[in-house]
Formats: sequence, structure tokens, C-alpha cells
Amino acid sequence: MVEEVLSQEEIDSLLSAISSGEMDAEELKQEEKEQKVRVYDFKRALRFSKDQIRSLSRVHENYARLLTTYFSAQLRTYVDISVASVDQIPYEEFIRSIPRMTILNIYSVQPLDGRILMEVSPNIAYGMLDRVLGGKGSSLNKVENLTEIETMLMSQLFEKAAVNLREAWSSVSEIDPVLEDFEVNPQFLQMVSPNETVIVVSLNTIVGDVNGMINICIPHMVLEPIIPKLSVHHWMQTTAKKRDAEAYQKLTHNIQQARVEAKTPLGETHINLRQLLNLNMGDCIALNQPIDRPLFLEINNEPKFYVQPGTFKNKMAVQVLDDLARGDDNG
Repeated sequence: MVEEVLSQEEIDSLLSAISSGEMDAEELKQEEKEQKVRVYDFKRALRFSKDQIRSLSRVHENYARLLTTYFSAQLRTYVDISVASVDQIPYEEFIRSIPRMTILNIYSVQPLDGRILMEVSPNIAYGMLDRVLGGKGSSLNKVENLTEIETMLMSQLFEKAAVNLREAWSSVSEIDPVLEDFEVNPQFLQMVSPNETVIVVSLNTIVGDVNGMINICIPHMVLEPIIPKLSVHHWMQTTAKKRDAEAYQKLTHNIQQARVEAKTPLGETHINLRQLLNLNMGDCIALNQPIDRPLFLEINNEPKFYVQPGTFKNKMAVQVLDDLARGDDNG
């Protein structure tokens, strides 16, 4: 720390100003105290922790990848979308920061309350529209006089993108996003009170040779019910559970596909070699299985069930009567 040393001439000037009344010593002390007080703007209250902001950033990084794939397929051109920043600011500040005329998509996100706003730079929106109409993707800003057909085509493009929003949010909450409104003037749009804290996710967007920003505005009231799910602990726990569930399903599927041998011996008996040599057509061999006792169904040569023989659709069959472990204590 560098200390500022006053010269004798400066000291004399200060003493002279205090003596003459031009400067008050008490005011100097008061200014020194006031400098130690940190200014806090209650209009810009920080309602999300850094941990929660990071979780939202991860969600929208996934959303950016999904949007890149979706728009690449729809527009058949090079598309690159990535998260530039995730900030929390008052809603009024967000509205002031976007152009006077722009492309605004408003989504409901049932079962969560409130709505989400997606602001698309006119540069990007018209580049997309030009590609949809068969052009090279050049941008022409004419947002103030959109035709009905252009409005419908743009709405359809962003309406289908709601599927990607649902998938990206699935790790945090199951939502059903629906495009409810399409606007071009932010001044006519009042989703929440001006001082309401909102999360603004800014996405760097490149479509062909055109680049711009897509801003997603999420009010605090939308996120409030799921704020506990935005912690790193919950995120990691959910990811681990999901991974275990997938492993369990895969293991269950593989086991269910395994082939096993099922057979029902009708009975057995013992004869000597002389009896075997004297067997003729029509001879009967008595088995040691009484006709009033059930048979065994063997799985891979292990008796598992009591069954009775019969026919089903003109084929020999057995009907399961009971589990061997329950029906026979000695089994």
C-alpha cells in the first residue's frame, strides 16, 4: 500500500482553509466514515447464490447444444450457439438493455408459475427467416413491419424449439413449455414488476455468416419452487441416481433376454437289459409317477414349480399350480 505524503506547503494550505472556515474538520471526519460504508442497491437484490447460478449455467449449456442441433437441421446451414453469460438483474434493467424493436417469444412453463421470455436479435431472426424461405441466410432488419406470413414462419420455428427447452430442464424439473405469445416491442411486455429479480442467460449465436445474441429471461417467481434443486449437492445426487437407474434398466433388460431351458419330465422307471431287449410294439412301461400327483417344471434342470399336464391350442402344455419352495418344505 502506497501512502500519500503531503508537502509542507499542502499542510499549510489545509490548516489555513480550516482556520478561515472554508473547510470544516468535522465534515472531513464524516466523509472518512462514510467511505467505509458499502452502498447496497435494494432494487438489485441478489436472490440467487453463485452455486445456483452455476447450475442454471449448466442447464443452458445443454440447451445451447440442443438448439445448435435443432437449428442446424431446420436451416441446413452452419449454426453455433454457446452460453456467453448468466446474470441476475432487475427486470426493468433487462428491458432497457434490449433493442427498442426486437423478436420476443414468450413461453409458459407449466406446472411452474409465470412465463419465460426469449429475446432474439433481429439480425439472427431474419437470417433464420431468410434460410427458411430458401435464401442464403442474409440479415435484413425490418422488425417494425413484419408481414403476417413472416410472423407465422418465425413463430413456428421457435415453437418447435420448445421441445429442446423441456429436455434441457428435465435434469432439474419436468416442464411443458408452450409458445404463448410473439411480440416485437418490449415496452408492451410486462411479465413481472420492474424490480423483480430475473435470471438472464445470454447465448452467443452464429447462423451462417450472421451473428448475434439470444437472451433468455427467467423471472425469480418461475424458479422459486425449484431453487433447492439448483444446488450442486442435489445436482450430483440426481445425476448419480439417474446413472444407477440407467444401469439397473440395462442390467434388467439384458437378464430378461437370457435364454433358459424349461422342461417337464413325465416320470421315470428302471428296467433291466433283458426287459429292454424283449420290448415289442404296443408294450407299456409303467412310470413311477402317480397320475393323481403333479409333475415338476424344471428350469435348467432345477425343479421350480408344480404343474399339471394338458393341451393348449392343440399342443401339449403344462399349467403351473404352485411354487415348489412354497408347496414342498422338503424341496
